Amino acid sequence: MTSNSQLDWLKLVLVPGLGPVRIHALLDTYGSPGNILSAPQSELQAHGLDEFSRANINNPDNQQLDMAMQWLSSSESHHLLAIDQPDYPPLLKDIHDAPPVLFINGDTNLLSKPQLAMVGSRNPTAQGHDNAYEFAHYLAQTGLTITSGLALGVDGASHQGALDGGGQTIAVTGNGLDRVYPARHKQLAHRIAEHGALVSEFPPGSKPLPGNFPRRNRIISGLSLGTLVVEAAQKSGSLITAYKALEQSREVFAIPGSIHNPLARGCHQLIRQGAKLVETAADIIEELMPIARAAESLSQPDSNSFGQTREHNSTHQVILQAMAYDPVSIDTLVKRTGLKISEISSVLLILELQGKITSQAGGHYIRNAET
Repeated sequence: MTSNSQLDWLKLVLVPGLGPVRIHALLDTYGSPGNILSAPQSELQAHGLDEFSRANINNPDNQQLDMAMQWLSSSESHHLLAIDQPDYPPLLKDIHDAPPVLFINGDTNLLSKPQLAMVGSRNPTAQGHDNAYEFAHYLAQTGLTITSGLALGVDGASHQGALDGGGQTIAVTGNGLDRVYPARHKQLAHRIAEHGALVSEFPPGSKPLPGNFPRRNRIISGLSLGTLVVEAAQKSGSLITAYKALEQSREVFAIPGSIHNPLARGCHQLIRQGAKLVETAADIIEELMPIARAAESLSQPDSNSFGQTREHNSTHQVILQAMAYDPVSIDTLVKRTGLKISEISSVLLILELQGKITSQAGGHYIRNAET
């Protein structure tokens, strides 16, 4: 993005009272932020802009503007991604109130990769915390990027699980990226910036106000193929993300729990309303793989499906060749390939869903004849 265009975008999104929907309507008419900023006051009034907003279009908050520009120039990993740029994530662009710009600390390309949103209670049970960590740990190894909100509890466990599994994760925040909220996740945020991305629609200097987090939730679900609710009470902010996912025609998954656990009631409510009940990671992958393949083929024709690189496909071939056509256990595959159990398990799950192998009793697998 050129500096002039970047400056125009910043000036536009910093205008008080201009939300995403209003900005999209103006862009439909004027075509670019620069044209909106230079439009006659009478025309802007005809488009419904009140006097306060019109006045601020020509008088931007220079302190906010300088803070945003300084943040963008302070690191090569800091980016401003506008909705008119080709690498703006296509799934997010499809929602009606897509953020006009995203502030990003990390890998911008990751935002267009297949993602699963994981959300839940800020005060989960020990089992809820472990479920979030283990699901994220496993699913990240299959090539899914785990997207969450950096909050305490399930969000933090999901990010940690993805990173510890050697995968990638995205954290969408309800404040500017010049600060970390909550503060105790500062180290986690640094890991995410190095091995994923921190994302916000709020410019640097924005505080974590309560009203920001429901807005943040639509981005978490909008970036993702589906949303997994790990543990949530009936009146939980996590359910906002799930309902946003439903509004956006995305998949919703929920992990059931004990009928005596109040943090399971939100999940049970979602399941009664049509969310897919999840017992294993395979339940999620089976549902998302066809969608991920379609999303990848539409947005990145030269890439491999489901976030798999050619290196991953090479690993698939190594495992297939090590199997031959006789039943074989995971332990035997470890000896034959030298790969880790976790890596082999992830690949076996994918190969089974692709119909290339079949699981048998006793934890054995056999390669199908046509492969």
